[in-house]
Amino acid sequence: MLTTAATSASTSSDPNGAPGSSYRGYKVLMEKYDGLTNYIPSNMDDPIVLNVGGKRFETYEETLARFPDTLLGSKSRRSKFYNSRRQEYFFDRHRSAFDAILYYYQSGGTLIRPEHVPPHVFINEVVFYDLPEEAVQVVQLEAGIADEPEEQPMPSNYYMGIIWNALEYPNSSKVAKFLAIFSVLVITLSLIIFCVETLPTFKVPNQDRPPNATNEWKPPPNPYDAVWFQLNTFVIVWFTGEYVIRFICSPQKLKFLLGALNLIDLLSILPYYVQLGLKEDDSSISVLRVVRVVRVFRVFKLSRHSRGLQILGNTLKASLNELIMLMFFLAIGVMIFASCVYYAEGGPESDGFQSIPHAFWWAVVTMTTVGYGDVSPVSLPGKIVGALCAISGVLTIALPVPVIVSNFENFYNKEMNRRKEEELKKAEEAREKGEAKKSGLNSRKQSMELENMDGKTPKSPKDVVVCSVNNKDENSTDKTHPTRRSVETV
Repeated sequence: MLTTAATSASTSSDPNGAPGSSYRGYKVLMEKYDGLTNYIPSNMDDPIVLNVGGKRFETYEETLARFPDTLLGSKSRRSKFYNSRRQEYFFDRHRSAFDAILYYYQSGGTLIRPEHVPPHVFINEVVFYDLPEEAVQVVQLEAGIADEPEEQPMPSNYYMGIIWNALEYPNSSKVAKFLAIFSVLVITLSLIIFCVETLPTFKVPNQDRPPNATNEWKPPPNPYDAVWFQLNTFVIVWFTGEYVIRFICSPQKLKFLLGALNLIDLLSILPYYVQLGLKEDDSSISVLRVVRVVRVFRVFKLSRHSRGLQILGNTLKASLNELIMLMFFLAIGVMIFASCVYYAEGGPESDGFQSIPHAFWWAVVTMTTVGYGDVSPVSLPGKIVGALCAISGVLTIALPVPVIVSNFENFYNKEMNRRKEEELKKAEEAREKGEAKKSGLNSRKQSMELENMDGKTPKSPKDVVVCSVNNKDENSTDKTHPTRRSVETV
């Protein structure tokens, strides 16, 4: 039976004489007593009052018991939030978010985030009430904080898997992050070289062929070409090595070759090797120009490491139908107004509009409201057609633009939610580390105090009733004190 007894060294000390065992027994006993006092017997049909931030909710025990592994579904876990004076459970949490939390229990597992509750706030509430992991993932997917779980095959070889993670997933380790930063620096260097080498300062003026020159005469080489060649060689060596190693370590070779980003990597590498195989003569000069222009695709390599470019790419991908519709409307308008202005300006006798295809350029720059002014109508009918062309161009372009802007805003908000969630995770990890460090210091201090006690019974805290279950007292044969009960209050 439950009795209150005075604690003494002779009755509560460890038989083995371990120092501090009495204090440990006292703590265990107090925890058991707290569990008994917090235990609230209830029937499944009894209504339960939940007070969340001052707003009272009422439900049944049977409703919460549908998910016994959660905070509200477990009687023992939610008992520490019970207010015996008000006969209710009190949670100092977000009130608006709790509507969806309670509906999760009522609907049997349907979690819907309220629109006025930010995603990162709602996710924190879901984690606090310890809802299943599947519910958290659904909220994260809807808010864009997490991506759809995709199958990510890994190489069968262990070492290849390490290299693949380091080159393909920058957030997998510190080494992968360092390689990603270095790759961005190399890409930036290649773009700077691509632009700077076209400056007139680094060009040698063309020299005329001397009259007494032989057939083997060649103009003097540009002294800067050697510098550009060395820098481009360094860049291409890194690009080539990265591409080849990733290809060797990739678990799916065909999928790797057909990937959009990998095709961009290949296009940024090939011009260098094509240029090595060509000579700068009259027959190959046009090919060299095309090859050099292709080098501009290196700028798209930044999309592998830039979230901003990824948002832009996702927006264009999601708005593909609207963009096709925009081009279709624009093509129809160009055809109509180019034909009208051609005949309005006099047909073949017109100076600026020699044919309908010649008028296409004027129609395009007019409908897009650019208006270079290099070709313009002169007659009154032509000016009327030009005015109608400009007005219709504004309407044609303005119609699909809100849909594209909405898609961009959607992806941008998802990225912002992702960043907020990452910041909250970092703050939570820092807080947990601080608490762990603090608890470690407290436990160390407590252990030092226990070691200094030398087996002596510690004094009970002030105004605390020491309770224990004394089975020995029930079977006591002492006639003077058949049932020994005493209360020691310090």
